[in-house]
Amino acid sequence: MADRRARRNLNSRLKRRRRAGDPMQAYDALPPPLRQWLASACLPWSPASALRLWTKAGGRQNPDAAAARMDAAEQVMLKRDAKVWDAFR
Repeated sequence: MADRRARRNLNSRLKRRRRAGDPMQAYDALPPPLRQWLASACLPWSPASALRLWTKAGGRQNPDAAAARMDAAEQVMLKRDAKVWDAFR
């Protein structure tokens, strides 16, 4: 039985994706205010998606406004996730 449990995640039909490059190196390359925001974020963000939103929000010119935009985006995702979990109650 334990052997079957160990293999169950390997039987997925989802396409496997490999990371391109070192994820810690990508994190270290982020701007310091963005890294500070990520350290206190509620959800796990990939460096690529965090940088994409940070850049769209104008993080270089106004880090405070970009952090507020990141907070708003995270709240939307948390609310969406709460709806999924409410369906199981």
